[in-house]
Amino acid sequence: MGIQTYVNGKFYPKEEPSISAYDHGFLYGDGTFEGIRIYSGRIFKFKEHIDRLYESLKVLMIDPGMSPETMMDDIVKTCQLNEHYDRAYIRLVISRGVGDLGINPRKCTKGATVVIITDNLQLYPEEAYEQGLEVLVVSTRKIRHDMLNCRIKSCNYLSNIFGVMEVEYARAIAEKGGTMGPIEGIMLTHDGYVSECTADNIFMVKDGILRTPPKHLGILAGITRQTCIDLAKEQEWDVRSDVFTPFELYTADEVFLCGTGAEIIPVIKIGSYQVADGKPGPMTRELLARFREYANSNGYPIRPDLVESEGKVAAAN
Repeated sequence: MGIQTYVNGKFYPKEEPSISAYDHGFLYGDGTFEGIRIYSGRIFKFKEHIDRLYESLKVLMIDPGMSPETMMDDIVKTCQLNEHYDRAYIRLVISRGVGDLGINPRKCTKGATVVIITDNLQLYPEEAYEQGLEVLVVSTRKIRHDMLNCRIKSCNYLSNIFGVMEVEYARAIAEKGGTMGPIEGIMLTHDGYVSECTADNIFMVKDGILRTPPKHLGILAGITRQTCIDLAKEQEWDVRSDVFTPFELYTADEVFLCGTGAEIIPVIKIGSYQVADGKPGPMTRELLARFREYANSNGYPIRPDLVESEGKVAAAN
């Protein structure tokens, strides 16, 4: 049996699930989503992801038709059905549901559309975690948070996609010249401050201080971002949410990205600028090691018998 996808309480083969062409998620990007990782039989930061999802749903005024607990149960059932127990990825998408061709959300009277996908995901090549990757400051700016608050993990990612298009164009030129080129794009606020990347949060290290853009710049409140902050503080590192420009990145001692798909990945080049000596820095390496150790031993057990058979504690966060 191939991968099964959950749509509104039913399971369909990966290639066959059907969403109405009149669904406002399809027509207008009217919905929200979450990406969640599985490590060693556990769903990592499960409750935190579901809490963030329901915060977005509340602001969007979308009723998913089920409690957070029922949602979690259905996600676990989907993981079990697909036998995804390690290094897998959960994509949860909820739209306002079927309406008419108009934009009015009140016309969506049949209830939300809930989709649960589990599959494998490799966002960046494995060698990039050892060698570091190249990124680019893109010209596409983040949408101002007074226009559309980025704390809503909206299904409309067009600004991020435009940023990715810039990265891919630069990468295609680099590949013609025999180099890899950039893999990710750094996005700035409307007034030129570093906000986040197209798919990741960003950190920098200077003189032993770990700095990351603050939430009030309109960044996504990344769960992996917060995990990095928590792990760093456990080591009594100086961690600051701070406003800075690309200049600080170009002159940093270390730069790294983080996210559910990316985990923690070092940056060694930003456009034309090499970061420090062009190698992943010691704080980045240590934080990545600590993150992987933590992620592989903490989370909500998909199958407690599998987790307990490894001799590890099945602790739900």
